[in-house]
Amino acid sequence: MNNPKALHALNLEMVHCLQDVLEQWESAPNLKAVLIKSSEAKRPTFCAGGDVKSVYENILSQNNPQEFFFQEYKVNHAIATSKLPFISLWDGVVMGGGAGISIHGKYRVATENSVFAMPETAIGLFPDVGSMWWMPRLLKKPIANYLALSGHRLSADDLMYSGLATHYVPSKQLNELEAALVEATENGDGEVAGVLMSYHEGMRVDECHLSRNQEAIEQTFNEDSVEKILSNLEEHGSDFGTKTLETLHKMSPTSMKITLEALKRGAACKTVGEDLQMEFRLARACCQPGSDFCEGVRALLVDKCNSPKWNPTTVEEVTGSMVENFFAPIDNEWPIPQSKL
Repeated sequence: MNNPKALHALNLEMVHCLQDVLEQWESAPNLKAVLIKSSEAKRPTFCAGGDVKSVYENILSQNNPQEFFFQEYKVNHAIATSKLPFISLWDGVVMGGGAGISIHGKYRVATENSVFAMPETAIGLFPDVGSMWWMPRLLKKPIANYLALSGHRLSADDLMYSGLATHYVPSKQLNELEAALVEATENGDGEVAGVLMSYHEGMRVDECHLSRNQEAIEQTFNEDSVEKILSNLEEHGSDFGTKTLETLHKMSPTSMKITLEALKRGAACKTVGEDLQMEFRLARACCQPGSDFCEGVRALLVDKCNSPKWNPTTVEEVTGSMVENFFAPIDNEWPIPQSKL
C-alpha cells in the first residue's frame, strides 16, 4: 500500500491495481503466499480505510458514486476465496477498507502500533468490505454488535484477545520476519505458519479493553434490537455503559439499524459473495443525495464541524420498512464472481 499522504486510504486507482496483481498472482505457478504491508507514512499505518470523500464528491456530481464499492468488493471477494495464504502486517491504523484487504486472509500480524476499527456508523455508512460476513464468524455476537455499532478502536492486546489478529510481532522485527518469509517461500517448503510462529510473541490480554468489559458487553449487546441495546446500556449503570451510550448517541440511527440487521443476514449467508452482494445493495442505498452518509462525510471529513444532522434523528424513528428498503433487490446487482476477479 503506497498512499502515505492519505494514510494509505484506498482509492479507485489502488483498487484497480490490486485487482490486476491479484489476478496475476492467482495464476502464478511458483507463488506460495502473498504479503500485504504498507510503505512508511507520517505515522504507522496499514490502511486507514476507503477514500469516502471521493465517493461523497461523486454523489454530489452524480458521477457513479457506487463504482468504488462495486470494484472494492471484487478485491475483498478475491482475497476471501483465494487458495493462497495472505499475510497482512497490521503495523498501525487498520480501518474500514484496510480491514477488507486483510481480514479475509489467513494470517493477520499485529504490532504494538496496531489500531483496528470499523467506524462507519459515525459517517452514516455501515461496516462493509465483507464485515457482515467475517464479524459473525470471527467474533461472538455481543462483541460483533459492539464493535460494529460503536466503532471502538482495538489495540494489539484486544486483537489477540478477540482472535482478529493471529500473531503478535514487535514492529522492529517486521523486516526480519519478511526476510524469513521470503526465504521460506523461495528456497524452503513454502510453509509460512512455522515462520510466523517463530516470530510470534505472547502477550498479556487479561487487561485489554475487551477482556475488562467482556461481561458488560455480553450483558448489553447480546440483542437483535438497537433500542434494546440502548436500554440495556442505560440500565447497566456502569462507566462502560455510560461512555458507550454517549458514543452510540453520536452515530447515525439509520446506520445502526441497518448494521444490526445486516449482521443477522450476513450470518445466514452461505458464501462471502452472497454477503457482498447484500452489502452492495446497502452501499448503493447509502449513496443517495441527502443520505446520512452524505451528511456524515460532510460533517466529519469535509467541513469537520463534527455535528452531523441525522435524518431520522432517533432510532425510534427508523422504521422496519425503512430498514427493509436498504436490503431490497436492485437493478444491476453486484455479480457474485465465478472467477476470482
